[in-house]
Amino acid sequence: MTCAYAFDLGHTRPMFTGIVLDFGTVREVEPLAGDLRLTVGTRKLDLANVGIGDSVAVNGVCLTVIACGPRHFVADVSRETLAVTTLHQLAQNTAVNLELALRVGDPLGGHLVSGHVDGVGQVVSCHDDARSQRLRFRVPAALARYVAVKGSVTVDGVSLTVNAVTDSEFDVNIIPHTQQMTTLGQLRPGDLVNVEIDQMARYAERLLGLSAAQPVQGGQ
Repeated sequence: MTCAYAFDLGHTRPMFTGIVLDFGTVREVEPLAGDLRLTVGTRKLDLANVGIGDSVAVNGVCLTVIACGPRHFVADVSRETLAVTTLHQLAQNTAVNLELALRVGDPLGGHLVSGHVDGVGQVVSCHDDARSQRLRFRVPAALARYVAVKGSVTVDGVSLTVNAVTDSEFDVNIIPHTQQMTTLGQLRPGDLVNVEIDQMARYAERLLGLSAAQPVQGGQ
């Protein structure tokens, strides 16, 4: 059974919401002629309706299923993906965040996420904040411009609200539920994470850029 694709501004492609459904475990990492094949097991995520060719986000990276069973799936990871994400760090028994592609009619619990990672960030600090955790990340300067206070950002596949921004660093608050249901509660300073910025920020920049370069002419 193939997955239904969400509509993204007139295009159809796999989309996600940044609401992690399960965190699974890497069962096998198989090097193949310069790239990798991953086998990922799930704990409670039901893969009964997932078939070959469907998409699954693994730590925020959209991968295509090439084989699957009731509690596992297999996906190839290209050289390009290994170069621009943290998936090259995966090893056997590593925990990963999992989300199935959004289907037509599914609730949009987080924000629209493409599964195309924009860059790799690094954990700067982590400390308790009452029952939550406050995490600070540093991202490449080219991405920092798209991160705004109270805006959305995706870290390792998890939709988060930005609490504060300082230069190329931003803070988020991880509530107890998110700590328990995702791998973010295991992060420590120095760890690398996949970051996807809010797509609306890119569209806004594009529109503003076009407006500045090509002022709208008055009509009759």
